[in-house]
Amino acid sequence: MSTAAAAANATDPCVHCGFCLPTCASYRVLGTEMDSPRGRIHALKAIEAGELELDATTASHFDSCLGCFACVSACPSGVRYDELIEATRPKLNAPELRSPAQRAFRKLLFALLPYPQRLRAALTPLRAYAGTPLQRLARWSGLTRLLGPQLEAMEQLLPPLQPEAFRDGLPLVIPAQGERRARVGLVLGCVQRLFDPDVNAATLDVLTANGVEVVIPPSQGCCGAVTHHQGELEQTRELANALIESFRAVVGPGKAAGPEPLDAVVVAASGCGHTLKHYDRLLESDQGVAFASQVRDVHQFLAELGLSEAFQAGLGPLTHSDGQPASADNPVVVAYHDACHMLHGQGISAEPRQLLRAIPHLQLREATEAGVCCGSAGIYNLVQPEEAVALGEIKAADLTSTGADVVASANIGCTMQLRRHLGDGPRVAHPLQLLAAAQRS
Repeated sequence: MSTAAAAANATDPCVHCGFCLPTCASYRVLGTEMDSPRGRIHALKAIEAGELELDATTASHFDSCLGCFACVSACPSGVRYDELIEATRPKLNAPELRSPAQRAFRKLLFALLPYPQRLRAALTPLRAYAGTPLQRLARWSGLTRLLGPQLEAMEQLLPPLQPEAFRDGLPLVIPAQGERRARVGLVLGCVQRLFDPDVNAATLDVLTANGVEVVIPPSQGCCGAVTHHQGELEQTRELANALIESFRAVVGPGKAAGPEPLDAVVVAASGCGHTLKHYDRLLESDQGVAFASQVRDVHQFLAELGLSEAFQAGLGPLTHSDGQPASADNPVVVAYHDACHMLHGQGISAEPRQLLRAIPHLQLREATEAGVCCGSAGIYNLVQPEEAVALGEIKAADLTSTGADVVASANIGCTMQLRRHLGDGPRVAHPLQLLAAAQRS
Protein backbone atom coordinates (compact mmCIF):
# COMPACT_ATOMS: atom_id res chain seq x y z
CA MET A 1 0.00 0.00 0.00
CA SER A 2 1.37 3.45 -0.92
CA THR A 3 1.92 6.11 1.74
CA ALA A 4 -0.88 8.21 0.27
CA ALA A 5 -3.30 5.29 0.32
CA ALA A 6 -2.32 4.42 3.88
CA ALA A 7 -3.01 7.97 4.95
CA ALA A 8 -6.41 7.99 3.26
CA ASN A 9 -7.37 4.73 4.95
CA ALA A 10 -6.12 6.05 8.29
CA THR A 11 -8.82 8.73 8.30
CA ASP A 12 -11.71 6.36 7.55
CA PRO A 13 -12.39 4.93 11.05
CA CYS A 14 -12.44 8.37 12.71
CA VAL A 15 -15.85 9.02 14.27
CA HIS A 16 -14.79 12.38 15.78
CA CYS A 17 -15.49 11.11 19.30
CA GLY A 18 -12.92 13.41 20.92
CA PHE A 19 -11.04 10.77 22.95
CA CYS A 20 -7.84 12.08 21.37
CA LEU A 21 -8.28 15.65 22.62
CA PRO A 22 -7.09 15.28 26.25
CA THR A 23 -3.98 13.40 25.09
CA CYS A 24 -3.03 15.87 22.33
CA ALA A 25 -0.17 18.14 23.37
CA SER A 26 -0.84 20.85 20.77
CA TYR A 27 -4.55 20.97 21.64
CA ARG A 28 -3.55 21.16 25.30
CA VAL A 29 -1.72 24.48 24.82
CA LEU A 30 -3.51 25.98 21.78
CA GLY A 31 -7.06 24.86 22.57
CA THR A 32 -8.28 25.05 18.97
CA GLU A 33 -10.03 22.24 17.10
CA MET A 34 -7.84 22.64 14.01
CA ASP A 35 -4.78 21.99 16.20
CA SER A 36 -6.09 18.61 17.34
CA PRO A 37 -5.95 15.19 15.64
CA ARG A 38 -9.69 15.29 15.05
CA GLY A 39 -9.46 18.71 13.45
CA ARG A 40 -6.53 17.75 11.26
CA ILE A 41 -8.30 14.61 10.07
CA HIS A 42 -11.34 16.74 9.19
CA ALA A 43 -9.05 19.15 7.30
CA LEU A 44 -7.37 16.31 5.42
CA LYS A 45 -10.71 14.89 4.33
CA ALA A 46 -11.77 18.35 3.14
CA ILE A 47 -8.51 18.74 1.18
CA GLU A 48 -9.01 15.35 -0.46
CA ALA A 49 -12.59 16.32 -1.38
CA GLY A 50 -11.43 19.60 -2.89
CA GLU A 51 -13.29 21.63 -0.26
CA LEU A 52 -10.16 23.06 1.41
CA GLU A 53 -6.83 24.24 0.07
CA LEU A 54 -3.53 23.25 1.64
CA ASP A 55 -2.29 26.81 2.02
CA ALA A 56 0.03 28.37 4.59
CA THR A 57 -2.76 28.77 7.15
CA THR A 58 -3.93 25.16 6.86
CA ALA A 59 -0.33 23.92 6.87
CA SER A 60 0.34 25.75 10.14
CA HIS A 61 -2.22 23.55 11.88
CA PHE A 62 -0.32 20.45 10.74
CA ASP A 63 2.98 22.07 11.72
CA SER A 64 1.62 22.54 15.26
CA CYS A 65 1.43 18.73 15.61
CA LEU A 66 4.30 17.30 17.64
CA GLY A 67 4.00 13.84 16.10
CA CYS A 68 3.90 12.33 19.58
CA PHE A 69 1.30 9.68 18.63
CA ALA A 70 -0.47 9.88 21.99
CA CYS A 71 -3.72 10.08 20.04
CA VAL A 72 -2.94 6.72 18.40
CA SER A 73 -2.74 5.09 21.82
CA ALA A 74 -5.94 6.79 22.96
CA CYS A 75 -8.11 6.22 19.88
CA PRO A 76 -10.87 3.61 20.45
CA SER A 77 -11.51 3.33 16.70
CA GLY A 78 -7.98 2.38 15.70
CA VAL A 79 -7.26 5.47 13.59
CA ARG A 80 -3.60 5.37 12.49
CA TYR A 81 -2.90 9.07 12.86
CA ASP A 82 0.82 8.27 12.87
CA GLU A 83 0.56 7.07 9.24
CA LEU A 84 -1.59 10.06 8.37
CA ILE A 85 0.83 12.68 9.70
CA GLU A 86 3.83 10.84 8.23
CA ALA A 87 2.22 11.02 4.79
CA THR A 88 1.31 14.69 5.26
CA ARG A 89 4.70 15.96 6.46
CA PRO A 90 6.41 15.89 3.02
CA LYS A 91 3.61 18.03 1.56
CA LEU A 92 4.23 20.68 4.22
CA ASN A 93 7.74 21.23 2.88
CA ALA A 94 6.42 22.92 -0.27
CA PRO A 95 8.16 26.34 -0.47
CA GLU A 96 4.93 28.36 -0.56
CA LEU A 97 3.70 26.97 2.77
CA ARG A 98 6.40 28.51 4.97
CA SER A 99 8.09 31.89 5.11
CA PRO A 100 11.65 32.34 3.78
CA ALA A 101 12.90 32.69 7.38
CA GLN A 102 11.20 29.42 8.43
CA ARG A 103 12.65 27.58 5.45
CA ALA A 104 16.13 28.96 6.10
CA PHE A 105 16.06 27.94 9.76
CA ARG A 106 14.94 24.41 8.94
CA LYS A 107 17.60 24.17 6.23
CA LEU A 108 20.21 25.17 8.82
CA LEU A 109 19.00 22.53 11.28
CA PHE A 110 18.94 19.77 8.65
CA ALA A 111 22.43 20.76 7.47
CA LEU A 112 23.86 20.54 11.00
CA LEU A 113 22.02 18.17 13.35
CA PRO A 114 22.34 14.93 11.31
CA TYR A 115 26.07 15.43 10.70
CA PRO A 116 28.21 15.04 13.85
CA GLN A 117 31.38 16.50 12.33
CA ARG A 118 29.59 19.60 11.07
CA LEU A 119 27.84 20.00 14.41
CA ARG A 120 31.14 19.69 16.24
CA ALA A 121 32.66 22.39 14.05
CA ALA A 122 29.72 24.68 14.75
CA LEU A 123 29.87 24.03 18.50
CA THR A 124 33.64 24.38 18.91
CA PRO A 125 33.54 28.19 19.34
CA LEU A 126 30.86 27.74 22.04
CA ARG A 127 32.95 25.45 24.26
CA ALA A 128 34.17 28.45 26.28
CA TYR A 129 30.57 29.68 26.69
CA ALA A 130 28.33 26.67 27.29
CA GLY A 131 27.84 25.83 30.96
CA THR A 132 29.96 28.77 32.19
CA PRO A 133 29.15 31.91 34.21
CA LEU A 134 29.16 33.79 30.89
CA GLN A 135 26.18 31.75 29.67
CA ARG A 136 24.34 32.29 32.95
CA LEU A 137 25.02 36.05 32.72
CA ALA A 138 23.76 36.20 29.14
CA ARG A 139 20.54 34.49 30.13
CA TRP A 140 20.06 36.51 33.33
CA SER A 141 20.63 39.82 31.54
CA GLY A 142 18.18 39.02 28.77
CA LEU A 143 20.81 39.25 26.04
CA THR A 144 19.73 35.88 24.62
CA ARG A 145 16.32 37.35 23.78
CA LEU A 146 18.01 39.49 21.14
CA LEU A 147 18.66 36.32 19.15
CA GLY A 148 14.99 35.91 18.33
CA PRO A 149 12.69 33.13 19.60
CA GLN A 150 14.13 30.22 17.59
CA LEU A 151 17.84 30.91 18.18
CA GLU A 152 17.08 31.74 21.80
CA ALA A 153 15.41 28.33 22.11
CA MET A 154 18.59 26.72 20.78
CA GLU A 155 20.68 28.62 23.31
CA GLN A 156 18.37 27.68 26.18
CA LEU A 157 18.88 24.00 25.37
CA LEU A 158 22.67 24.27 25.01
CA PRO A 159 24.31 22.14 27.75
CA PRO A 160 27.92 22.20 28.95
CA LEU A 161 30.02 20.66 26.19
CA GLN A 162 32.20 17.79 27.40
CA PRO A 163 35.61 17.06 25.82
CA GLU A 164 34.38 13.53 24.98
CA ALA A 165 31.77 15.07 22.67
CA PHE A 166 34.45 16.26 20.27
CA ARG A 167 36.15 12.97 19.56
CA ASP A 168 35.17 9.51 18.40
CA GLY A 169 37.64 7.34 20.26
CA LEU A 170 35.60 4.18 20.75
CA PRO A 171 37.07 0.85 19.60
CA LEU A 172 35.47 -0.98 16.71
CA VAL A 173 34.76 -4.00 18.93
CA ILE A 174 34.36 -3.88 22.70
CA PRO A 175 34.50 -7.40 24.17
CA ALA A 176 31.99 -8.79 26.63
CA GLN A 177 33.00 -9.21 30.24
CA GLY A 178 33.03 -12.88 31.14
CA GLU A 179 31.16 -15.35 28.96
CA ARG A 180 29.73 -13.77 25.83
CA ARG A 181 25.94 -13.96 25.75
CA ALA A 182 25.26 -11.82 22.68
CA ARG A 183 26.90 -9.71 19.96
CA VAL A 184 25.29 -6.40 19.00
CA GLY A 185 25.92 -3.26 17.03
CA LEU A 186 25.43 0.11 18.74
CA VAL A 187 23.96 3.19 17.06
CA LEU A 188 25.53 6.17 18.80
CA GLY A 189 23.10 8.87 17.68
CA CYS A 190 24.29 12.25 16.46
CA VAL A 191 22.80 14.71 18.96
CA GLN A 192 23.25 12.29 21.87
CA ARG A 193 26.95 11.66 21.26
CA LEU A 194 27.61 15.42 21.29
CA PHE A 195 25.28 16.74 23.97
CA ASP A 196 25.31 13.80 26.41
CA PRO A 197 28.16 11.41 25.58
CA ASP A 198 27.94 9.84 29.04
CA VAL A 199 24.79 8.00 27.91
CA ASN A 200 26.66 5.95 25.31
CA ALA A 201 29.49 5.33 27.81
CA ALA A 202 26.99 4.04 30.38
CA THR A 203 25.26 1.93 27.73
CA LEU A 204 28.55 0.27 26.85
CA ASP A 205 29.34 -0.34 30.53
CA VAL A 206 26.00 -2.04 31.14
CA LEU A 207 25.99 -4.09 27.93
CA THR A 208 29.53 -5.42 28.31
CA ALA A 209 29.01 -6.14 32.03
CA ASN A 210 26.06 -8.31 30.99
CA GLY A 211 28.14 -10.42 28.63
CA VAL A 212 27.38 -8.48 25.44
CA GLU A 213 30.05 -7.86 22.80
CA VAL A 214 29.49 -4.49 21.11
CA VAL A 215 30.43 -3.47 17.57
CA ILE A 216 30.63 0.28 16.85
CA PRO A 217 31.15 1.17 13.18
CA PRO A 218 33.51 4.18 13.22
CA SER A 219 31.98 5.84 10.15
CA GLN A 220 28.37 5.76 11.32
CA GLY A 221 26.37 8.95 11.03
CA CYS A 222 22.77 9.94 11.73
CA CYS A 223 19.96 7.39 11.51
CA GLY A 224 17.69 10.00 9.88
CA ALA A 225 15.30 10.53 12.80
CA VAL A 226 15.52 14.34 12.72
CA THR A 227 14.63 14.57 9.04
CA HIS A 228 12.20 11.62 9.10
CA HIS A 229 10.00 13.30 11.69
CA GLN A 230 9.82 16.39 9.46
CA GLY A 231 8.99 14.66 6.19
CA GLU A 232 12.37 15.21 4.53
CA LEU A 233 12.25 11.79 2.91
CA GLU A 234 15.09 12.06 0.39
CA GLN A 235 17.61 13.15 3.02
CA THR A 236 16.28 10.54 5.45
CA ARG A 237 16.79 7.75 2.93
CA GLU A 238 20.32 8.92 2.20
CA LEU A 239 21.17 8.92 5.90
CA ALA A 240 19.50 5.53 6.46
CA ASN A 241 21.32 3.86 3.59
CA ALA A 242 24.63 5.33 4.78
CA LEU A 243 24.07 4.01 8.31
CA ILE A 244 23.25 0.52 7.04
CA GLU A 245 26.36 0.59 4.86
CA SER A 246 28.53 1.60 7.85
CA PHE A 247 27.51 -1.67 9.55
CA ARG A 248 27.86 -3.73 6.36
CA ALA A 249 31.37 -2.34 5.88
CA VAL A 250 32.69 -3.81 9.14
CA VAL A 251 30.60 -6.94 9.86
CA GLY A 252 30.98 -10.09 7.77
CA PRO A 253 33.57 -12.49 6.40
CA GLY A 254 36.94 -10.85 5.96
CA LYS A 255 35.80 -7.58 7.57
CA ALA A 256 37.32 -5.70 10.47
CA ALA A 257 34.71 -6.54 13.13
CA GLY A 258 34.73 -10.23 12.29
CA PRO A 259 32.52 -12.61 10.34
CA GLU A 260 29.88 -13.35 12.97
CA PRO A 261 26.50 -11.70 12.39
CA LEU A 262 24.95 -9.37 14.94
CA ASP A 263 22.20 -10.61 17.23
CA ALA A 264 20.72 -7.11 17.28
CA VAL A 265 21.36 -3.45 16.54
CA VAL A 266 20.69 -1.51 19.73
CA VAL A 267 20.07 2.16 20.35
CA ALA A 268 19.74 4.15 23.57
CA ALA A 269 17.71 7.09 22.18
CA SER A 270 14.04 6.35 21.60
CA GLY A 271 13.57 8.88 18.80
CA CYS A 272 16.32 7.13 16.85
CA GLY A 273 14.89 3.72 17.68
CA HIS A 274 11.49 4.65 16.26
CA THR A 275 12.99 5.67 12.92
CA LEU A 276 15.37 2.70 12.76
CA LYS A 277 12.44 0.32 13.19
CA HIS A 278 10.77 1.99 10.19
CA TYR A 279 13.62 1.40 7.74
CA ASP A 280 11.55 -1.34 6.12
CA ARG A 281 8.86 1.20 5.16
CA LEU A 282 11.22 4.10 4.53
CA LEU A 283 13.59 2.28 2.22
CA GLU A 284 11.28 -0.39 0.76
CA SER A 285 14.32 -2.60 0.16
CA ASP A 286 15.54 -5.97 1.39
CA GLN A 287 18.37 -4.20 3.20
CA GLY A 288 15.91 -1.90 4.98
CA VAL A 289 13.68 -4.81 6.01
CA ALA A 290 16.63 -6.87 7.27
CA PHE A 291 18.13 -3.98 9.25
CA ALA A 292 14.81 -2.91 10.79
CA SER A 293 14.17 -6.47 11.96
CA GLN A 294 17.39 -6.35 14.01
CA VAL A 295 16.75 -3.05 15.80
CA ARG A 296 16.06 -3.10 19.53
CA ASP A 297 15.80 -0.31 22.02
CA VAL A 298 18.52 -1.02 24.59
CA HIS A 299 15.97 -1.48 27.40
CA GLN A 300 13.97 -3.85 25.23
CA PHE A 301 17.11 -5.81 24.39
CA LEU A 302 18.31 -6.10 27.99
CA ALA A 303 14.87 -7.10 29.20
CA GLU A 304 14.71 -9.85 26.55
CA LEU A 305 18.26 -11.02 27.29
CA GLY A 306 17.86 -10.70 31.05
CA LEU A 307 20.38 -9.07 33.36
CA SER A 308 23.11 -11.54 34.23
CA GLU A 309 23.27 -12.97 37.73
CA ALA A 310 26.73 -11.48 38.23
CA PHE A 311 25.55 -8.04 37.18
CA GLN A 312 22.53 -8.14 39.46
CA ALA A 313 24.63 -9.34 42.37
CA GLY A 314 26.99 -6.41 41.86
CA LEU A 315 24.34 -3.70 41.91
CA GLY A 316 24.49 -1.37 44.88
CA PRO A 317 22.29 1.53 45.98
CA LEU A 318 22.57 4.94 44.34
CA THR A 319 23.67 7.92 46.40
CA HIS A 320 21.64 10.98 47.33
CA SER A 321 22.78 14.49 46.44
CA ASP A 322 24.41 14.77 49.87
CA GLY A 323 26.56 11.72 49.19
CA GLN A 324 24.65 9.36 51.45
CA PRO A 325 23.79 5.96 49.96
CA ALA A 326 20.14 5.10 49.52
CA SER A 327 18.60 2.73 52.05
CA ALA A 328 15.32 1.01 52.71
CA ASP A 329 14.31 3.90 54.97
CA ASN A 330 15.67 6.57 52.60
CA PRO A 331 15.37 5.36 49.01
CA VAL A 332 16.33 7.32 45.92
CA VAL A 333 13.02 8.30 44.33
CA VAL A 334 12.95 8.11 40.54
CA ALA A 335 10.19 9.28 38.21
CA TYR A 336 10.44 7.58 34.84
CA HIS A 337 9.56 9.88 31.92
CA ASP A 338 7.89 8.09 29.02
CA ALA A 339 9.32 9.49 25.79
CA CYS A 340 6.59 9.60 23.15
CA HIS A 341 8.52 7.69 20.50
CA MET A 342 9.18 5.01 23.11
CA LEU A 343 5.71 4.72 24.64
CA HIS A 344 3.41 5.52 21.72
CA GLY A 345 5.78 4.91 18.83
CA GLN A 346 7.35 1.61 19.93
CA GLY A 347 4.98 0.42 22.63
CA ILE A 348 7.79 0.16 25.19
CA SER A 349 6.85 0.98 28.76
CA ALA A 350 7.48 -1.91 31.16
CA GLU A 351 11.07 -2.71 30.17
CA PRO A 352 12.82 0.46 31.42
CA ARG A 353 10.90 0.29 34.68
CA GLN A 354 11.81 -3.38 35.05
CA LEU A 355 15.51 -2.56 34.70
CA LEU A 356 15.34 0.35 37.14
CA ARG A 357 13.67 -1.85 39.78
CA ALA A 358 16.78 -4.03 39.77
CA ILE A 359 18.63 -1.22 41.59
CA PRO A 360 18.51 -1.66 45.38
CA HIS A 361 16.60 0.96 47.36
CA LEU A 362 15.24 2.72 44.28
CA GLN A 363 11.60 3.76 44.48
CA LEU A 364 9.73 4.40 41.23
CA ARG A 365 6.97 6.96 41.10
CA GLU A 366 4.67 7.77 38.20
CA ALA A 367 3.77 11.15 36.75
CA THR A 368 0.06 11.94 36.62
CA GLU A 369 0.09 12.53 32.85
CA ALA A 370 2.89 10.26 31.72
CA GLY A 371 1.56 9.96 28.17
CA VAL A 372 1.52 13.70 27.38
CA CYS A 373 4.47 15.05 25.36
CA CYS A 374 7.12 17.20 27.06
CA GLY A 375 7.35 19.51 24.03
CA SER A 376 10.70 18.36 22.66
CA ALA A 377 9.46 16.26 19.71
CA GLY A 378 12.59 16.31 17.54
CA ILE A 379 13.04 19.93 16.45
CA TYR A 380 9.60 21.06 17.63
CA ASN A 381 11.00 22.99 20.58
CA LEU A 382 13.15 24.93 18.10
CA VAL A 383 10.60 25.65 15.37
CA GLN A 384 7.57 26.07 17.67
CA PRO A 385 9.28 27.51 20.77
CA GLU A 386 6.26 29.12 22.49
CA GLU A 387 4.16 25.96 22.43
CA ALA A 388 7.17 23.88 23.47
CA VAL A 389 7.86 26.11 26.48
CA ALA A 390 4.25 25.78 27.65
CA LEU A 391 4.43 21.99 27.36
CA GLY A 392 7.83 21.86 29.04
CA GLU A 393 6.49 23.79 32.03
CA ILE A 394 3.47 21.47 32.31
CA LYS A 395 5.68 18.38 32.18
CA ALA A 396 8.19 19.81 34.67
CA ALA A 397 5.41 20.60 37.16
CA ASP A 398 3.97 17.10 36.76
CA LEU A 399 7.32 15.38 37.33
CA THR A 400 8.26 17.66 40.23
CA SER A 401 4.96 16.85 41.94
CA THR A 402 6.06 13.21 42.27
CA GLY A 403 8.71 14.26 44.79
CA ALA A 404 11.37 12.51 42.73
CA ASP A 405 15.08 12.99 43.34
CA VAL A 406 15.82 11.91 39.76
CA VAL A 407 13.89 11.90 36.50
CA ALA A 408 14.86 9.03 34.19
CA SER A 409 14.62 9.92 30.51
CA ALA A 410 15.59 7.62 27.63
CA ASN A 411 15.57 10.16 24.80
CA ILE A 412 18.14 12.92 24.33
CA GLY A 413 15.61 15.48 23.10
CA CYS A 414 13.38 14.92 26.12
CA THR A 415 16.40 15.05 28.42
CA MET A 416 17.49 18.46 27.14
CA GLN A 417 13.93 19.79 27.30
CA LEU A 418 13.40 18.49 30.84
CA ARG A 419 16.73 19.85 32.10
CA ARG A 420 15.78 23.27 30.81
CA HIS A 421 12.39 23.35 32.51
CA LEU A 422 13.19 21.44 35.70
CA GLY A 423 15.97 23.91 36.47
CA ASP A 424 17.11 23.37 40.05
CA GLY A 425 14.59 20.58 40.56
CA PRO A 426 15.23 16.85 40.12
CA ARG A 427 18.27 15.96 38.03
CA VAL A 428 17.70 14.11 34.76
CA ALA A 429 19.57 10.92 33.84
CA HIS A 430 19.21 8.08 31.36
CA PRO A 431 18.10 4.77 32.93
CA LEU A 432 21.34 3.17 31.70
CA GLN A 433 23.32 5.88 33.50
CA LEU A 434 21.55 4.94 36.72
CA LEU A 435 22.25 1.24 36.15
CA ALA A 436 25.91 1.98 35.42
CA ALA A 437 26.18 4.12 38.55
CA ALA A 438 24.60 1.36 40.65
CA GLN A 439 27.08 -1.12 39.18
CA ARG A 440 29.98 1.07 40.27
CA SER A 441 28.60 1.82 43.75
